[in-house]
Amino acid sequence: VQLQASGGGLVQSGGSLRLSCAASGLTFSRYAMAWFRQAPGKEREFVAGINRSGGSPAYADSVKGRFTISGDNARNMVYLQMNSLKPEDTAVYYCAADFNRRTVVYGSSEYNYWGQGTLVTVSS
Repeated sequence: VQLQASGGGLVQSGGSLRLSCAASGLTFSRYAMAWFRQAPGKEREFVAGINRSGGSPAYADSVKGRFTISGDNARNMVYLQMNSLKPEDTAVYYCAADFNRRTVVYGSSEYNYWGQGTLVTVSS
């Protein structure tokens, strides 16, 4: 199983970025997929996730209304559209897959596979 995240970069406050995660070696549509982020000196935190059980996507309160997660089952891709970016969004962003369940959970320890991370830097 491989997850390859891309799309990070440097953007000004208020700007937008779209992250992509390419998944291979798994039946993509069966498993909950999520984005996490980790800022320097902080713990990894949940950002957004796709439920495979039919529920709505899940978002951290800090990104609700600004970020949108989506998936393309045919291409085995997960995306994170990030709008109205703030300096506090600066972090390394990781995509992750949970092979144990179809419903998103928020704890990073529950996820089995991780991408390598892509750096997002938001300047003020």
